[in-house]
Amino acid sequence: MMILLALILVLIALLYIYFILPHQYWKKKGLQHVEPTPIFGSLYENIIRSKSIADLIESFYKQLKQYRYSGLYNLTTPILLVNDIDLIKTITIKDFDYFTDHMNHAKEEVDPLWSRNIFAMIGEPWRNMRSTLSPAFTSSKMRYMFNLINDSAEHFAEFYLKQNKDIISLEMKDAYTRATNDIIASCAFGIQCDSLNDSQNDFYVKARNAFDFSGLRQYIFFMYNTCPKLMKMLGIKIFSDEMANFFRGIINETIDVREKNGIVRPDMIHLLVEARKGKLHEDTSTTEDSFAATEEYSINRKITNIQISNEDITAQALIFFLGGFDTTSFLMCFLAYELAVNPDIQDKLRQEIEDTLEDCNGKVTYEALMKMKYLDMIISEVLRKWPPISILDRICTKDYTIKATRSYEQDYQIKKKDVIWIPVFGIHRDPEFYPNPEMFDPERFSLENRRNINASAYLPFGSGPRNCIGSRFAIMENKSIIFQLLKRFSIVPTEKTEIPLKISPKHLNVTAKNGFWLGLKRL
Repeated sequence: MMILLALILVLIALLYIYFILPHQYWKKKGLQHVEPTPIFGSLYENIIRSKSIADLIESFYKQLKQYRYSGLYNLTTPILLVNDIDLIKTITIKDFDYFTDHMNHAKEEVDPLWSRNIFAMIGEPWRNMRSTLSPAFTSSKMRYMFNLINDSAEHFAEFYLKQNKDIISLEMKDAYTRATNDIIASCAFGIQCDSLNDSQNDFYVKARNAFDFSGLRQYIFFMYNTCPKLMKMLGIKIFSDEMANFFRGIINETIDVREKNGIVRPDMIHLLVEARKGKLHEDTSTTEDSFAATEEYSINRKITNIQISNEDITAQALIFFLGGFDTTSFLMCFLAYELAVNPDIQDKLRQEIEDTLEDCNGKVTYEALMKMKYLDMIISEVLRKWPPISILDRICTKDYTIKATRSYEQDYQIKKKDVIWIPVFGIHRDPEFYPNPEMFDPERFSLENRRNINASAYLPFGSGPRNCIGSRFAIMENKSIIFQLLKRFSIVPTEKTEIPLKISPKHLNVTAKNGFWLGLKRL
C-alpha cells in the first residue's frame, strides 16, 4: 500500500513538474499572457477542434494588442507573441541576425530530407543556400517559366469548357490542387501530368498524401521544435521514406537524362542545376512586380563553390511543391470565393482581361499579365484577408534585449532558443491598419491607396530575409489560372456555397471548414 501511494505521489510530482509548472513561466516573467489550459497550453481549443489556429491567433492578438509583446503556450513551451508592427520590423529585418531560424526545422538525423530544404535549414547552411537560390526566383526567371504555367492554366480551363454544361458545380480545392499538381510537376520536377483526365495518376496521389497536413499531422511541425528527441525516437518525418524515395527517384532520373542528352528545359530543375554549377547570377533587368511579392534582402554572402547534391535539389523541389500544391491552391480557392460573392468585382476584372487580350491579339504574355493593375489589387486583397499562414515564427539564435519604450515596460531579454510568433491573421484583420477588415475591398491596393498601407502590417509571405522565396511563382500561378478561367466562365455561388466561409480547425493552413463549393458558368 505504501509503495502504491509513493508511486502515485511520484506520478503527481512528475505531472506537476512537466505539465503544470512550465505554465508559470510568463507569470514569473511578469508578462501579460493568454491563460493556459493545463497540459495543452493556449491551443486547447484548436486541439479539440473547436477553433482554428487562425481564429485563435486573431483572438489572442485582439486580447493583447495593447502590449507590444505578450506570452502564450504551445503545449508547455512558452511563446513570445509580438504584436507591435514596429517591433516586428525590428526583429525580422533590422536585427534579423538574432532571429534567423524557423521553429520547425529538423536535425538531419531526425529527418534527413526535410532538414535540407531552404525553409527548414538554419544558420550558415541556410544563408549559403538562400544566397545561391535567390537568383532562381527573380521576376525574370518567372518569365522563363511562364509558358509552362500558362499552358497548364489553359488546359485547366479548357477541360471544364469541354464538359458543355451551363453551370459546373465544383469543390474548388479538389479542382485547384489538380491544376497546381500539374504545374508544379512540370515546373519543379520536369514531368508532364494530366490530373484532370487521369485523376488517380501516381504523381498526384503521392503528392496529395505527402502534403495532407490536416488532423493530427498538422502538429508535426510544432513537435519538431518542442519534442525533437521524441520525433527521432518515433521515427516521425514530414515526408515518409516511401514518399521521399519516390520524389528522389524522379529528380535523379530527370537530371541524369538531361545531362546525358544535353536537354535544357525552362523549369526549376534546370535553374537548380545551374545554381549547382555556379551559373546563376542576380539579374539587373526591371520587370513590373506584384505589390504582394516579397522584397529580396541582401544577407551579405558571396557564395563560391557551394556543394548542391541531388538530395539538396530534391529537398528544394519538395518544399517548392509543398508551397505550390497546398498553400497556393488555398489562395486560389479564396480568390474564386471572393469573386463569386462579389460579382461586381469579378465583372470589373473580366473587363480588364478582355482589354488585355485585345492588346495582346488574343494571347496573353507574361509582361501583359504583370501589368494588369486590377488583377494585382485583387490578389493583394485576397492575401490580406486570407493570408496563407496565420503566424510567422522565429527562434532567437543569441540573447537579445527588447528595449522598453513605454512607461509600464522594463527591458526584456529574449534568451537563445526562445520562440517568437507574429500574429499575421490578427494584424491583417486589424481595423487600425485595414478599415472594415471583413470587407473584401481591392481598392485598398490601388496605386493611390497603397501609400497608406504600412508595409510592416502586410505579411502574406513573411517579412525580412527569411520571407517566402517563391512568392512570385505563387502569384504568377494564381494570376494565370484566374485569367484563363474568367476568360471562359463566370464563377458563381451554388446551393452548396457557404456564405460566409468558416475557417477549418483541422488544418494548419487557412482554409474553409466545409470546402469551397462554387460553380463555373459558361460565358
